[in-house]
Amino acid sequence: MHVLSFANNKGGVGKTTSALCVAHALAEQGFQVALLDCDPQANASKTFQVPAGVPHLGEVLEEKRSLAQALYRVGPNLQLVRAERSLAQQEKVFGTQPDYIFFLRDQLAGVTGVDYVVIDTPPSLGALTVASLVASEAVFVPLHPEFFGNEGMTALLDMCSRLQKNFNPKLRVGGIFFTEYAPSYRRALHHQVVQQLRDDPALGPLVMQTTIRENVALPESQSMRQSIFSWAPQSNGAQDYRNLTAEILEKVG
Repeated sequence: MHVLSFANNKGGVGKTTSALCVAHALAEQGFQVALLDCDPQANASKTFQVPAGVPHLGEVLEEKRSLAQALYRVGPNLQLVRAERSLAQQEKVFGTQPDYIFFLRDQLAGVTGVDYVVIDTPPSLGALTVASLVASEAVFVPLHPEFFGNEGMTALLDMCSRLQKNFNPKLRVGGIFFTEYAPSYRRALHHQVVQQLRDDPALGPLVMQTTIRENVALPESQSMRQSIFSWAPQSNGAQDYRNLTAEILEKVG
């Protein structure tokens, strides 16, 4: 079972959209996928029609249920552990527990029949993000090519380095990919940021080839509670996320 996180210490960079689309793309290819929504905003969860009584991640953090018991099937090859807004308060209590760092890793050990776990993390470096990274083998970083997005990414990469050294030697940065960007766009500042990152001796090798273009079909599909691949299979969004998923599969072997 491969555990992949999508993270950035900044909101609005396409983190949830990327986690959703990659999970759908993996499921479309026949893999058994579990999408774990660790973001208290619960945006990924809202794109599915899940009955109100279905267990959620907060109950897992409070140890009322196991993670395996909270999985809810939302497609032939896709299961979801949903989030609720109350997760923001529960995360504060969760972070005070002495063993919280290893909680998700230990819970995932009880999950069977899954090829890929995809984790959507909060846009912060709090307890849920830390626990997600310690449970993961690779983290993928969506990035808008702008100054503030770069700042958030740097803080995340520093944390990944510390967690790898102290708690999870298997953790690696699988890659950095640009969202709402294409080389053909006429935005000189964005191209400058992209080039600076590609030229950086440490970060350049982490930059992925695939970029995610702006595409209205992506938010449309989410509002209609469909995957981009069923809502607009020929769209730029569907094409870009198929390409990104193929590149991710290459990197995780």
